[in-house]
Amino acid sequence: MKDLVRKVVTAIEDTYVEGGRKADRPLRIVTAAAVIQNPWSGRFVEDLTPAILEFAPVLGELLVPTAIELAGGAEAVEAYGKAGIVGTNGEIEHASALIHTLRFGNVLRDAARGTSFLPFTNTRGGPGHLLHVPMKNKVKEKEGSRAHFLTATLSVPDAPGPDEILIGIGVATGGRPHHRIGDRYQDMSEMGTDETGAKLPEHA
Repeated sequence: MKDLVRKVVTAIEDTYVEGGRKADRPLRIVTAAAVIQNPWSGRFVEDLTPAILEFAPVLGELLVPTAIELAGGAEAVEAYGKAGIVGTNGEIEHASALIHTLRFGNVLRDAARGTSFLPFTNTRGGPGHLLHVPMKNKVKEKEGSRAHFLTATLSVPDAPGPDEILIGIGVATGGRPHHRIGDRYQDMSEMGTDETGAKLPEHA
C-alpha cells in the first residue's frame, strides 16, 4: 500500500467568528486526504473487489487516526463525511469503489463512535480540483440536524494526476455557528408529515 500512496494532505479550519458575531465555541473542521495511484487506471476491470479488499481498509487506517486526533478525539467529533476524486484516466466508479464500502467507512464511523451513514461525493477531475466532503451529525437519531450539514473542502495543487485518486474524509467538532434554520423534524411537525413525506392522519 505504501507504494500506492504518493502523499497525505491534512487541513484544519477553525472558525471563531461568523456573521460578525463570535461563535459560542470555535468550530474545527479537519480534512485528511490521500493521493494514491489508481489500481485500475486506463483499463476496464470487471471485478473491482480484490483491490477494494486490499486497499480500502488500509486507506481508512491511514487517514482516520490523524483526522480524529486533530479534531480532539472521538468525543469531540460531531459530524463526518467522505469523498473521492478520480483522475481523468479513471472511472468515477474507481473513486466510488474505495469509499463506498464498509471496509473504509466503518473505520471512520467506529473511530468517531458514530451510528449514521457517511454522506459523500465522488467525482472526476484534475490537479487542484476541489474535494468537497459533505458532513452530517454522526448520531443516526440526530442526522436531521441541519446545524451539522457542513462541507469540508481541500485542494491539492498537483493531484489527482490522470492515473491517481484523491480519497478524503472530513470531521467537525460541532454545527455551524449561530445556526438558526431549524431541522427536518421541526419541518415535519409543522407540515404534518412523517419520514416518508406522507401526511399524518390528523393532517390528511
